[in-house]
Amino acid sequence: MSVWAVLVAAGRGERLGEDRPKAFARLGELPLLAESLRRLDESGWVDEIVLVAPPQWEEPAILLAEELGASKVSSCVTGGSTRTESVRAGVAEVPEEVDVIVVHDAARPLLPEDVLERVIAGLGDGFDGAVPGLPIPDTVKRAPGGVVVETLDREDLVRVQTPQAFVAPVLRAALTPPAGDSAPGATDCAALVEANGGRVRVVEGDERLVKVTTPADLVRVASCL
Repeated sequence: MSVWAVLVAAGRGERLGEDRPKAFARLGELPLLAESLRRLDESGWVDEIVLVAPPQWEEPAILLAEELGASKVSSCVTGGSTRTESVRAGVAEVPEEVDVIVVHDAARPLLPEDVLERVIAGLGDGFDGAVPGLPIPDTVKRAPGGVVVETLDREDLVRVQTPQAFVAPVLRAALTPPAGDSAPGATDCAALVEANGGRVRVVEGDERLVKVTTPADLVRVASCL
């Protein structure tokens, strides 16, 4: 079974307050992107990697891969204005014969190898995708405009993370217009696959997969290196 990873690093990261895209904010001595790239490159589950970089940051991304000795990077493409467009650009670089595509956000740098194993192993048995998820410990309310209208039953709710693994043809179909435009508010690839009729399984996630959004998140992740 051939497995390619699409590493999405095209976000602007405005809430970080940096003068550069989020993936190139400093995490220790290297850009944030370096940690997830290194871990994917060292993974025994991943054969090749496609990098998706912000516009005008393609060359720095390639130079970083060379600095890390990331030999699995096959190409670096320019991301789009939305996450879906960025993933679509990355998936277009994956050969048709590949069986599984794993999509991971560079904003989650602390990528455990066992999570990669779980999402890839979670495919099959009629499932088109597998995503890592964690239970929600807090009470969850729906409050449009700051007014509570409903308290949700959290028993069946999960917080979903990346990496997410998909049967390659299913992900391609979900990204191809008009299917790829049928869920404009989608914040992950699983939502696109679901909207296109695919079945997605949730496997055990990991608390270490912190998503870097604010400066405090960056400090928290740096303390775990």
